[in-house]
Amino acid sequence: MSKLNVNAFAFVPGRGFVPPSQQQSSPPSDTVSQPLQPIERPERTEPPKPAPTISINIGGSKPSQSAAEIPPEPMTTKPEPKEAPPASTLPKPPTPPSKASPAPSTTTSATAPVVKSYNFTSEKAKTDTDAIVQEVHKTVDSETIGDLFGKQHLNIVFVGHVDAGKSTMGGNLLYVTGMVDKRTMEKYEKEAKEAGRESWYLSWALDSTPQERSKGKTVEVGRAYFETPARKYTILDAPGHKTFVPSMISGAAQADVALLVISARKGEFETGFEKGGQTREHIMLVKTAGVSKIVVVINKMDESTVNWNKARFDEIKERLIPFIRAAGFNLKTDVDFIPVSAFTGINLKDRATKEQCPWWNGPSLLDLLDTLPMVDRQVNGPLMIPISEKYKDMGTIVVGKIECGRLHKGDTLVLMPNHTHVEVSAIYNELEAELPAAQCGDNVRIRIRGIDDEDISPGFVLTSPNNPVRAVRQFEAQLAILDHKNIICAGYGAVMHVHTLSEEVTLAALISYFDKKTGRRSKKPPQFAKKGQKIVALIEATAPVCVERFADYPQLGRFTLRDEGKTVAIGKITKLVETANDVTKILASNSALGILPTAS
Repeated sequence: MSKLNVNAFAFVPGRGFVPPSQQQSSPPSDTVSQPLQPIERPERTEPPKPAPTISINIGGSKPSQSAAEIPPEPMTTKPEPKEAPPASTLPKPPTPPSKASPAPSTTTSATAPVVKSYNFTSEKAKTDTDAIVQEVHKTVDSETIGDLFGKQHLNIVFVGHVDAGKSTMGGNLLYVTGMVDKRTMEKYEKEAKEAGRESWYLSWALDSTPQERSKGKTVEVGRAYFETPARKYTILDAPGHKTFVPSMISGAAQADVALLVISARKGEFETGFEKGGQTREHIMLVKTAGVSKIVVVINKMDESTVNWNKARFDEIKERLIPFIRAAGFNLKTDVDFIPVSAFTGINLKDRATKEQCPWWNGPSLLDLLDTLPMVDRQVNGPLMIPISEKYKDMGTIVVGKIECGRLHKGDTLVLMPNHTHVEVSAIYNELEAELPAAQCGDNVRIRIRGIDDEDISPGFVLTSPNNPVRAVRQFEAQLAILDHKNIICAGYGAVMHVHTLSEEVTLAALISYFDKKTGRRSKKPPQFAKKGQKIVALIEATAPVCVERFADYPQLGRFTLRDEGKTVAIGKITKLVETANDVTKILASNSALGILPTAS
């Protein structure tokens, strides 16, 4: 045999084909073993069977079997029309087909010629996507989540004008649910009486600092926790004074349901609802912060000027309804009204009796909260935890609400926008009890390793390393101008509040505006914006901020602009700018080139 092709088979009469590796290791030709006998095949007594019909449908619905596709009678094994027959039933060709290139879809019969048909539709893709979603939900069904995480969890924030009774209501709820015992309340009552603040003792369960107790005003967002037989609740007691509105926004951003506390006392409701009061602003801010449901709690119904008067309740209700509707709440599904007395506890846990309030036939406050529809949770999304607080206690502790995803002890996360990898060493709930895991909607305290507390600021986001939150300095947003005494032009600066972050921003460019009559977006950029207008603007921050598009993650895509102690505008993020080319595209697409001010 020629040695030009050393790996070729050698043909020797009387011997079978032997692979080259066996040829090299085989003994010399003079010591050859017995030659292989040829294989005898029986002679055919009947004609060969026709080739079976193979029908492959790529996407779309399964085709019905036509008459031409029905195999003839001589075939003993009838192939299934819905799937191809096994390879053992097919006639073996002289050369095996390549596995990398499957045969095209064909329909063959004894009389009809071969016809190639391709059917590409999106139905198959939709079916596959639905199957994947169903598989994911099967792995984390509601029963499994309930067994792992216990009762459903709701975060409620108390908002309203100063002195409406928010902290008093929160303290009494803790008392009637057993989270604060009678001995502690008696201690608070004694200390309040000594300080000349006897009627404030219930609020001291939430107002813990000397400044808050001495002045009777909540400064920081108070946190507390209580349970009912049906659900778990986290209380976020937001300050009502206009000086501390940024703290109120931070608390509302962590809530699912808002309790708007209204004082029924004559003169107090009017003061809070007028233009200088905080009732109107708080209604609008909780909607902007992402709160989907609001319970209007009309407090102080036992006061001597009210005395559980239904006319007063209806008067407050009628004056609030138009403004709540204008803020974007659906009165039928998102809003409830309830009369209570926070100081005496009437209609908080137990329903008011007919002697106390003969005209009220509704539930008590806790019964109403237990029956509210549960908000949707993005349990299967990427983890996102905006940090609201941080402190040092045997390590670095961060506090925040899980906006998306699930958290387990031992997870490795990324702290944005610093891109720092950290490890979760422990998870705690509001009662400082350690948890093995937590899910979307939980307010948790997390002990982390790998970073010092000095390198963390409120507004940072703990996120999944596989799908981290975006950190950008520029983004396009839709703005609704609510209140501003002057016109707003490119270069205007304000403070942006998004989730738990407060950051100074500049309107780098006004891109377009929306026509009030038609609602259409203009092609030319406006020279300025004024109160009542809706515009699209390019916003630039002084440092990278952790945000997402509103369409993807609403909680990280809505924000508020404040200036000079007033809420100037609310908005939602539509596009994120990650490169300089993105800025050029945004401005060029709206014919706004040249508006962007040059960097100094």
